Amino acid sequence: MSDIRDQILDAALPDIVFDGWTQGVLERAAQRTGLSAVDVKRSFPGGAVDALDYFTERADRRMLESLERDFSMSDLKIRERIATAVMVRLRQNQPYREAVRRGLAVYALPWHAAEGLKRLYATVDAMWHAAGDTSTDYNFYTKRLLLSKVYMTTLYVWLDDATPDLADTEAFLRRRIENVMQIEKLKAKAREGLSAFETWLPPSLRRGA
Repeated sequence: MSDIRDQILDAALPDIVFDGWTQGVLERAAQRTGLSAVDVKRSFPGGAVDALDYFTERADRRMLESLERDFSMSDLKIRERIATAVMVRLRQNQPYREAVRRGLAVYALPWHAAEGLKRLYATVDAMWHAAGDTSTDYNFYTKRLLLSKVYMTTLYVWLDDATPDLADTEAFLRRRIENVMQIEKLKAKAREGLSAFETWLPPSLRRGA
């Protein structure tokens, strides 16, 4: 089934740039590859948004394949691993930038917003796994929330970046990651300071008392 979905999607992408993610675009693409509207329905039963979901999932898979094949992630610092994952995904999607822009418009619709958030979570979760994250406590979700914000703000810079090799996008991404790292360091110091301060308080005044 994935082969048929790939055929339809790849044939549709040039038209999606102009006409958006629609059922008609998928059906015309299928016809050009010798497939039918029935094949479209079987491949993407939820319609164009299913095709968009598959496009996003495929981008995640390709990102992970490249990170495993082309990079020694374990040799990098954690911020470098995250920056590498984000930039690999964006560079791979460079030929499909307008399709991504159109996809964001679909996920911005109220009836598709939940699906958009689901796909965003899957993407940042894949990035963290590629970066070697093994957290299981509240940090698991905190990391994904923070990366979601970093990734989405970087994505909007990327959409209009005309600099060679996405220089502006990468510079923006690294600034955002550095800002987040500094904030997390400050929060950690604040928690350490609060814990130390509490040891001087009588038990009745401590948190949870």
